[in-house]
Amino acid sequence: MKKIGVLLSGCGVYDGVEIHEAVITLLALDRNGAEAVCMAPDIEQHHVVNHLNGEPSDEKRNVLVESARIARGNITDVKAVNAADIDGLIIPGGFGAAKNLSNFALKGKDADINPDVAKIVRDMVDAQKPVGAICISPAVLSKILEDKSPEVTIGNDFGTIETIESIGGIHVACTVDQIHIDRDNKLITTPAYMLGPGIKDVASGIEQLVEEVLRQA
Repeated sequence: MKKIGVLLSGCGVYDGVEIHEAVITLLALDRNGAEAVCMAPDIEQHHVVNHLNGEPSDEKRNVLVESARIARGNITDVKAVNAADIDGLIIPGGFGAAKNLSNFALKGKDADINPDVAKIVRDMVDAQKPVGAICISPAVLSKILEDKSPEVTIGNDFGTIETIESIGGIHVACTVDQIHIDRDNKLITTPAYMLGPGIKDVASGIEQLVEEVLRQA
């Protein structure tokens, strides 16, 4: 059975992982006979957002603890996972990718990446194991791999595309039901909720991404 890492970034689109994208990923892995190895960094969230009104709150939450909600408690600190432990890696989107796994949402092309996140991604690429990224996560991949001219898609959001290309990435426009494959770096990306509009739409691209990660694993 292939083991695929699923790197989570909290619980909720505005301050953590996009829940639909994460659950569709986990479901698609299970349906394809793979084992999901959920992981997240053991750090404080950038901030907490009230998902009812969209306003930031004064709460403090931990990314690993919140991600455990998605994983039903079966989750590991990302720093404890090595590339040798898994056959592929998938990073769902949500603002957590751009606020917790990195500060891309704040600093754009000058973003800093959580060092444990950067390490697992680079180690997977160096080991020639596939890495899938969904929604905004391909922008984080582009920063981690800026020396490798990564090919990614985040749909057609001009501002994000401009940032990706400014750090040496190559952007390929895709629709929500498409994936892009960077064969040199073994990266698979899909726009998901960067385009939407609904869960059935994003599921199409994510399911293809999971199948391609498993093909290459």
